Amino acid sequence: MTSTKPFLSDNAAPVHPKVWEAMHAADSADNPYDGDSLSSELDERFSALFSRDCAALWVATGTAANCLALATMVQPHGGVVCHEEAHIEVDEGGAPGFYLHGAKLMLCGGEGGKLTPDGIAGLIDPIRDDVHQIQPHAIAITQASEYGRSYTPDELAALEAFAKERGLGLHMDGARFANAAAFLGANAAAAAAGPVDSLAFGFIKNGGMSAEAVVLFDPAQADLVKYRRKRAGHLQCKGRYLAAQILAMLEGDLWLENARHANAAAQDIASGCGDRLMHPVEANELFVRLSEGERDALRVQGFAFYDWGEDAARFVTAWDTRDEDAIALGKAIASL
Repeated sequence: MTSTKPFLSDNAAPVHPKVWEAMHAADSADNPYDGDSLSSELDERFSALFSRDCAALWVATGTAANCLALATMVQPHGGVVCHEEAHIEVDEGGAPGFYLHGAKLMLCGGEGGKLTPDGIAGLIDPIRDDVHQIQPHAIAITQASEYGRSYTPDELAALEAFAKERGLGLHMDGARFANAAAFLGANAAAAAAGPVDSLAFGFIKNGGMSAEAVVLFDPAQADLVKYRRKRAGHLQCKGRYLAAQILAMLEGDLWLENARHANAAAQDIASGCGDRLMHPVEANELFVRLSEGERDALRVQGFAFYDWGEDAARFVTAWDTRDEDAIALGKAIASL
C-alpha cells in the first residue's frame, strides 16, 4: 500500500500481535481437523459470551460463514430475504446460490442498509402460497450494515418477532459485528446479536488473519454444518490455527477493544465531515459526499480510500488506525 494514511478497508489491516502469539503457541502436534484441544473450547467460550447455549465452528472466510449458516434454514426451492445492497447479494460472487443449491436471494430496500418488518412484509406478502413462486425461508441482516449502521436491540427484537410469526429463520452477517457491539455498549455481545438463529462472527477485519466463526444458537444444527463445511472444502486439517485466532480475540475482550479503537477513529474523522456525511456513523465506516476534485486533494495528502459512486467516498478505520491519521483526515475534510 503506497499511502501512509490508509482508509481503504479494515481488510487491509495487519494481524494483531496477540493473534500471531496464539498461533505460535498452537504450533505443536495435536489432533487434526476440529478434534484439537483449541477447537473443542469454542462452544463453551461462545456460550459464555452470549449467555446462552450455542455451537461455534471455524471457517476461513465470511462468505463461507454466511452461506453455511443459511444452508441450515433454507431449502433449494426457497428464498432468503436480504437488503438489496447486502454483501451476500453484491459481493459474494453468487456463493449463496452455490451453497444453497439454487435458493434465491429476495431483495428488499431499507434506509441505511437495514431491513424492517414492514419492508419485508411489503416484499413477501404479495407472494402466492403455491409451488409456482419462490417462498421465503429466512431473513439475512448485516450487523453493522453495509452503510455502517447498527441495529438496536429493539430493532432486532422486532425482526425476531416478525420472523417467528412468519416461520422464517433469522441470520446475521457479522463481518463487522464487533464494531456494532462496541457502538451499542453495555452487554455488547447480547445486544448486537439479539435473538438471531445464526451469526457469522467476523474476526478477520478486526485483527484476525484467516478465521471467522459460524455461531449457531441451536446447537443441534452443528452436525449438519460440519458435514456441509467438509463438502464445501472448508474443513482444514490443521484447524487448531483457526481456533487459536478466534480464542485470542475473545480473550480479555480483545475483539471489543479493537473495535472500540476503530470506532473512535471513525468518530474523529466524522467530527470534520459536518453535513457531508451520508449516514450516521455507528461503526467504523464513513460515507462522505466529496467531489472528484476534493477526493483528488485528499489523495495528494496521502489519504487512501475508495470512491463510492460519482460524488462520494468511503473511509474505513481499523484496529490499527493511528489517532493522528484519523484526526488529520477529519481536519483535511473540514478544510475543503
